Amino acid sequence: MPSISNKGKSMPQSPIRKLVPFAEDAKKKGVKVYHLNIGQPDIKTPEVALNAIKNNTLEIVAYSRSEGSEEYRTKIAKYYSKNDIDVSAQDIIVTTGGSEALLFTFGSIMDAGDEIIIPEPFYANYNGFSTASGVSVVPVISKIENNFALPPIEEFEKLITAKTKAILICNPGNPTGYLYSEEEIKKLAGIAKKHDLFLIADEVYREFAYDGAKHYSVMEEEGLEHHAIMIDSVSKRYSMCGARIGCIVSKNQEVIATAMKFAQARLSPPTYAQIASEAALDTPQSYFDEVIEEYVERRNTLIRELQNIEGVRVAKPSGAFYCIAELPIKNADNFAQWLLESYDLNGETIMVAPAAGFYSTPGVGANQIRIAYVLNTGSLIKAVAILREALKVYIE
Repeated sequence: MPSISNKGKSMPQSPIRKLVPFAEDAKKKGVKVYHLNIGQPDIKTPEVALNAIKNNTLEIVAYSRSEGSEEYRTKIAKYYSKNDIDVSAQDIIVTTGGSEALLFTFGSIMDAGDEIIIPEPFYANYNGFSTASGVSVVPVISKIENNFALPPIEEFEKLITAKTKAILICNPGNPTGYLYSEEEIKKLAGIAKKHDLFLIADEVYREFAYDGAKHYSVMEEEGLEHHAIMIDSVSKRYSMCGARIGCIVSKNQEVIATAMKFAQARLSPPTYAQIASEAALDTPQSYFDEVIEEYVERRNTLIRELQNIEGVRVAKPSGAFYCIAELPIKNADNFAQWLLESYDLNGETIMVAPAAGFYSTPGVGANQIRIAYVLNTGSLIKAVAILREALKVYIE
């Protein structure tokens, strides 16, 4: 029997999706499952984006340009200019989601055996992208005790070797919801320039900054033009996860030209999704004002309810729509599966994402879970009540 690749064997499972079969079995038994496990917003996609597809008169769904349509890229550049980011259409490659943008970036700047430093916990698929690219993740641990703030720069410098090619951050962060300050970005920019590294920033949650805080992009930092690579996506901003449209943005034209070869190899990003994404850029500010107000209320509700559970510690997020909670248990993977297989409260249970999958350091985060507060406040209150009662009876 032919054997699969070692790379395939080493590809990690998604901590977010691996419990799906257990959730489906629970539903078949008639149990209602509150999904706290995945960042799929229940916010409606902007009408302007939906109408662009409904009212389209295309007679041929043709290939677009490999880098994405010029009209869309030009419009993206104008959107960025409103956010103090000065780029042109030539600095942008449209991709099939932020995931493809990261894969193209890894392929463009790193060879097999190279290293990338990432503050952890981090978006679980960074592990998968690194494995697929033959790249080693070198983690620098941020801690729940200080809300997952940027670790001291000295901790980064200790990890830099001849194989280090880049630092990757998610800002605001998935799974922590931490929003890096301008000062923190400047510290990272300094170390990138000092050691001649790329600084990659996954900024797909840019709009989701709370409590009066302002998002500061790596693309705003002067003198970082050759080092900065921004990853973006329409998925969360416009609640268009299924559109699968993202982009790479960089002033480094060698990076863009190299990524373009990867883009040509997969031909082009989806045509209809680009039409919807281009239209979405006309979404009025009132949409975001309402969405952010809703998420702040959800965050405050979730944190308040979690803090009322004895033995639970939670970091308060300042952006995105996730938080990490530390539970009075040893193994969140087992607990999450037990919730779906063996527990319900009045016919209802919850699905959470075990946080160990968001770390690359073995054993770290084993008693933590990631919660996505993408449900309405009433559902969040019910979900946390289920968590509270489940912890009372759970036996490891």
